[in-house]
Amino acid sequence: MSEPTQFEALITYLAKSLVDRPELVAVRPAVGDAGRVYELQVAPEDVGKVIGRDGRTVNAMRTLLAAAAQRKGEKARLEILDDRRLAARAAAAPEGADSGT
Repeated sequence: MSEPTQFEALITYLAKSLVDRPELVAVRPAVGDAGRVYELQVAPEDVGKVIGRDGRTVNAMRTLLAAAAQRKGEKARLEILDDRRLAARAAAAPEGADSGT
């Protein structure tokens, strides 16, 4: 496994500080249309803690990530993977494909 980027480390640190089950925090980079996308997965019972009231917590995390990326001349976006997105991804994956774990 490659060394996590500074952005992955930032997201991981913030998420682990917020949740009850930090051992289940996972950050995966992906390439998006306009830069890098970081997908954050937490335990189902911790999704609300990461999103926060009216999305304030996740928006603050997105702001920090965007500011850190801008300092490096890059673009980065944060997405929270919840049960619905994971189910859609599993349905879209071809059978027998490696899920990256």
